[in-house]
Amino acid sequence: MGNKRDEVLAFFPPSLRAVLAPLTVWDEIEEIRLKAERPLLLRLLRGDSFVSAQGLLTKQEDHAYRVSAAEIAKVLNLACGASLYAFADEMRNGFLTLEGGHRLGLTGRAVVEGGSVRTLRHIAGLNFRVAREVRGSADPLLPFVLAERPPRVLHTLIVSPPRCGKTTVLRDLIRQISDGVPALSFPGVTVALVDERSEVAACHRGVPQFDVGVRTDVLDACPKAEGIRLLIRAFGPEVVAADEIGRAADARAIEDALNAGVKVVATAHAASLEELRRRPFSPSLCVGCGGTVYLPPARGETRRGERCFGRRGPAGTGG
Repeated sequence: MGNKRDEVLAFFPPSLRAVLAPLTVWDEIEEIRLKAERPLLLRLLRGDSFVSAQGLLTKQEDHAYRVSAAEIAKVLNLACGASLYAFADEMRNGFLTLEGGHRLGLTGRAVVEGGSVRTLRHIAGLNFRVAREVRGSADPLLPFVLAERPPRVLHTLIVSPPRCGKTTVLRDLIRQISDGVPALSFPGVTVALVDERSEVAACHRGVPQFDVGVRTDVLDACPKAEGIRLLIRAFGPEVVAADEIGRAADARAIEDALNAGVKVVATAHAASLEELRRRPFSPSLCVGCGGTVYLPPARGETRRGERCFGRRGPAGTGG
């Protein structure tokens, strides 16, 4: 994790770097949360923890390092390469996608015009999300997604509550569908990814920071419904992929993709299959097309793929 640590620390000024560098939990860090004049907070795989001025984890707020407003400004300046103006369009979305695939969430005062956020000012809170690529995380899905002989991609929906790994699994699934899976005699197909929140490919200045496959075209920061239709017209992909579908417009775009003979691979928030079936896109993707549904395990479990659902019901039941 040393290289990842150095990569992350490069976005912090010396005062914060001195606090964060001694940490021994870099493999567990998901987020580094900074608020002006508030304690420095880490979100770890095992839960939240404050950080002391000596770089030690502590549960006691009064022992935590206090982040200054000047340090917030310095982090933002480093993230923008000393050019806030160049990132004005991204800032209105409330986050910046950084080199390496990391993401910097922003809070402050929203400047609203015509009912839409034009930009953010007086930035007083930052959330640095550490990028992680987990190659092989989609391996348990492959026998279900590429279930035919010869193998072909089936419509696939990856479902779970928030923070259970859907996007990580989707990213690796896209990569393997695109590159091919020799073990399953699958040569790889063209994939069009609509990355509305810049979380799957994590494009920085148009270039994916994560490996999403050699046959994958990425449309970054575009609304899913519009992006799906655009990519189908412009690139003629065999598979369209999107993260966190849920709006009625998404369902209509998925219907268009199905009618065009394009396979769909996507994720959605839901705590159960019952909740999923109440969503507007469910008949389009799951019921009408018999897509595979995968529910990642709860946080803390180590086994994956135990709750894969094929086209006729739970895996192994045939019903």
